[in-house]
Amino acid sequence: MRSLGRVVPLWHRGADGLCDDFASRLVVDGDRAPRRRYHRPKSKEKPMKRVTLTMTGGIAHVALSRPDKMNAVDMPMLEAVLEMGGSLAQTEGLRAVVISGEGKAFCAGLDVASFAMLAAGDPEALIMPRSHGAANRFQQFALVWRSLPVPVIAAVHGACYGAGFQLALGADLRISAPDARFAVMEMKWGLIPDMGGMVLLPELTRGDVIRRLTYTAEPIEAPQAERWGLVTEIADDPLARAVEIAQTIAQKSPSAIRAAKRLIDVALTADRAAVLHAESREQTDLVGKPDQMAVIAANLGGRAPVFG
Repeated sequence: MRSLGRVVPLWHRGADGLCDDFASRLVVDGDRAPRRRYHRPKSKEKPMKRVTLTMTGGIAHVALSRPDKMNAVDMPMLEAVLEMGGSLAQTEGLRAVVISGEGKAFCAGLDVASFAMLAAGDPEALIMPRSHGAANRFQQFALVWRSLPVPVIAAVHGACYGAGFQLALGADLRISAPDARFAVMEMKWGLIPDMGGMVLLPELTRGDVIRRLTYTAEPIEAPQAERWGLVTEIADDPLARAVEIAQTIAQKSPSAIRAAKRLIDVALTADRAAVLHAESREQTDLVGKPDQMAVIAANLGGRAPVFG
């Protein structure tokens, strides 16, 4: 298991937008000395940072880092996000995750130039293979956040379109700036949303809303998104509010928070009997255990709990 460490930028080659491996990555494991792994680059262009990670008190802040392109998703960013999600799933002591975008937008969707090159290939070979259980790697771009054992909070500002919207839908909560705009943008390009959106949208809003967003590709403002259940709350500073919520979560029992996320996932997808059984199973595994005893002691002592 990885211990919480320092800022760990993820880097990819940016020459053709089609690479799968990191050109260079700083690896920090617990108290071991940092080491750098290298892969031979295919070009002499400088690697481009796509995603950054900052750890603070058990809270991971993941930032999409392509501000000059409004954080548009190219293949290096997609692979960096998948790598980040896999890494966080193995991070010891993780309590919550906040996702944001650098620059003037959360994420403006797919990078048209990069994916136009992919469209020239075989779509069957690109899209149909299942790389992550029932999902392909494009769908996992959004679903990886649902697979994390802790709550994930998206702090959204500016444009949140297409792939970026579906990524935000993969978070447990979405905190939006008042002027953020959301869109299922794929129909603009003669396509349908295929990055997990049709799994995530029905959990949050009505069928007719999904149809309107999908058929028209028209952006909607944050207040409308909130009314339709697509935004959890609106804040003038969504990143600050997301961090505040994450800090509140980090003060709760870590085992109870993880149990709650598992239980809610079951409640959204399973039948009545399975949900009732999951409630009982999760509660049984919490009662009288060290984390719960720490909460009881803290409440009786009028202090913050200390977890082992």
